Amino acid sequence: MFFNENIETLNRSELDSLVEERIRYTVKYASEHSPFYRKWFKENGIDPCNVRTHEDLRELPIISGRTIRENQPPETADFQFKSVAWKDVFTLHETSGTSGNPKAFFLTWEDWQRYAEKYARIFVSQGLGPEDRVIVCASYGMNVGANTMTLAARDIGMTIIPEGKCTFPLRVMKNYQPTAIVGSIFKLIGLARQMNKENMIPQESSIKRLIVGGESFAEESRAYLAELWDRDVYNSYGSTEGTMCGECTDLSGLHVPEDFVHLDIYDPKLKDFVADGECGRMVLTTLLPVGAKSGTLLLNYDTDDTTVVTTRDKCACGRTHMKILNPQRESETFWVAETPFNRVDMERGVFQRENMEYLTGEYEAFLYGGDDEGETIMRVSVECLDQQKCDRKLVEENFLKAFFTYKLRLAEAYASGTFKIVFNFVGLSELELYRIKGRPKRIVDRR
Repeated sequence: MFFNENIETLNRSELDSLVEERIRYTVKYASEHSPFYRKWFKENGIDPCNVRTHEDLRELPIISGRTIRENQPPETADFQFKSVAWKDVFTLHETSGTSGNPKAFFLTWEDWQRYAEKYARIFVSQGLGPEDRVIVCASYGMNVGANTMTLAARDIGMTIIPEGKCTFPLRVMKNYQPTAIVGSIFKLIGLARQMNKENMIPQESSIKRLIVGGESFAEESRAYLAELWDRDVYNSYGSTEGTMCGECTDLSGLHVPEDFVHLDIYDPKLKDFVADGECGRMVLTTLLPVGAKSGTLLLNYDTDDTTVVTTRDKCACGRTHMKILNPQRESETFWVAETPFNRVDMERGVFQRENMEYLTGEYEAFLYGGDDEGETIMRVSVECLDQQKCDRKLVEENFLKAFFTYKLRLAEAYASGTFKIVFNFVGLSELELYRIKGRPKRIVDRR
């Protein structure tokens, strides 16, 4: 099934031509309507008329979230990235502000329609359609995700049940017979456990598919969630900046809506591009259809997320847009012994299948400097279903084996004693993250 079959199945040459047409128009629009880009082009000696192809776009400087924050109040008198008059701004939004002042984004109604189409394509590619009833466990507010899904549902003919959280009354499951749920791995695991407590078996519910959005995850946690519900678990990735990508029924990577978002992968130091199949940082450019308006557009924007382009070939589902691996947030990557590891690496260790006989899956970790120079200690706290019955040795061994599988230098540092891992087994609701409001940080660097 397709939402916009003509675009989603364009052959590669036609898709590339469409992308370059939109690159030319978007750069022209930026030079004429965005105060920031008008000044930016001049300062960098760039003639917008000369930016005509993908390769030309790659020659432009890269901007970041810091650039946006430096070009809005209180740093400047007005919002330099706002590229329409106030009368054309339909809504305004802010990012969470976890890495500084929140970044402001302005959306026209046209922006919303394009956002909605991106999510509509994702939902349809995952098998959703008219008469599906979807619970959305994402907040409705300054973030765009939940509202975008709701608009997408209108275009598809689906019904949205806008719960906002996965702690909704279970009568919702009985009364409305929902067919899908959107939420995080941990929210959906928790919901399954709550249902079991109230003698509702998740595997026998009306739910046909689960959609995970808003965070990266380990395949081990996906597999465990799929087992709890006996349903396929689909991945989606999105941001206020407009990078809505989603996994189709082929379950082999997330399709990028290339006609709306141009995605390049740079090396970690943002010096050059990497080839398909190599890991790097996601740098995106908004692509506008010719004649369209946008409240905020971005050229060569560093998302602070990393991924890999897996293929540009036609997918088994029939779509021709390229696919990427599940992105990981740079802010959730830490370095020990000159080796990076991510929250996903931690999650892989926790969610080993044998461990899940004893653990809830909830965890947190803290990094500390040791007594000796260059020494690092990581305390890993895991939540037990029953502290007394937990096989601690088994959990520790499984975690270490999985965690070090792709981190040989970390394993060497652990063996030499310069990297120490201390395990802490806690009871239900005893993790520190339960006492902190907002999105929990799974790894905290206290060095």
